Amino acid sequence: MNNLATQSDRRIVVLDGYVANSGDLSWEQLDGLGELKVYERTSPAQIVDRSRGAFAVFVNKVILDAETIALLPDLKFIGILATGYNNVDLAAARRAGITVCNVPDYSSASVAQTVFALLLAITNRTEAYTDSVARGEWTKCMDFSYRLSSIEELDGLTMAVYGLGNIGMRVAKIAHAFGMKVISATSKSADRLPDFIEKVSRDEMLSRADVLSLNAPLSDDNRHFICAETLALMKPSAILINTARGGLVDEHALADALRNGRLAAAGLDVLEHEPPHADCPVIGLPNCIITPHVAWQSTAARRRLLTVSADNLAAFISGHPQNVVD
Repeated sequence: MNNLATQSDRRIVVLDGYVANSGDLSWEQLDGLGELKVYERTSPAQIVDRSRGAFAVFVNKVILDAETIALLPDLKFIGILATGYNNVDLAAARRAGITVCNVPDYSSASVAQTVFALLLAITNRTEAYTDSVARGEWTKCMDFSYRLSSIEELDGLTMAVYGLGNIGMRVAKIAHAFGMKVISATSKSADRLPDFIEKVSRDEMLSRADVLSLNAPLSDDNRHFICAETLALMKPSAILINTARGGLVDEHALADALRNGRLAAAGLDVLEHEPPHADCPVIGLPNCIITPHVAWQSTAARRRLLTVSADNLAAFISGHPQNVVD
């Protein structure tokens, strides 16, 4: 087999395709580039056997480490069905002459939308009111309206955005449209920011935030950015929203703050362990709403993910690779 192979010789394998496409979308764009085999899920023990002889392998969360890559001499291309690529040993891929491509920015609109879905669910108590009406409480009410608890208005509140990348900037713009003041402890220079974003220090960001939205990638430097120390700087009335990575939050410290009135509420789409452990300390808290890492997976976002993934492989085959991770 030569470097790019002929279409009939190109074996393309998707190792964990279910989450990106459970059957409501099509793999036809990839299927047109070679002989395609899609597996819903692949265990570590199955990776090598399923990938052996493949020209291209696509993964979402499956780990392709140096040992695995060394056992796949025919592999020329690794496609990441995501933006993050920490599950692939890039140095090992580089040594083997394998091109690795990801899909940047495909879900930014979807994730930013989820930030406000979580926030509005907290501030407007939407689920609580819906459940109350379903129980017949409105039918029995003596007045045309009633109040379960206060509803917080976003206009005039301060939104702190931690991480001003593609998603964080969208969050900032939506917050501004709601009439919120937007602040950020960002590495970007103030003159590169829109006029409505105020650059502040980390501690000022935390202490001024009425809402803190986490939109930064996880690194060794910011693991457990939200911890007992940083939570102590925040207002007891503040709301935390995390749609980025679960590892940004010390869940035990967050649970303690939520239980003891040192933080008003949290909306989380990500947890440190996914699926979570049975003893996850934030699950079940009445002032913590949790969704199962769904912010990225609107139908439109997943369709973009599959389209760009196929485009990445087509561009590589044509000799002009795009979205190369290095």
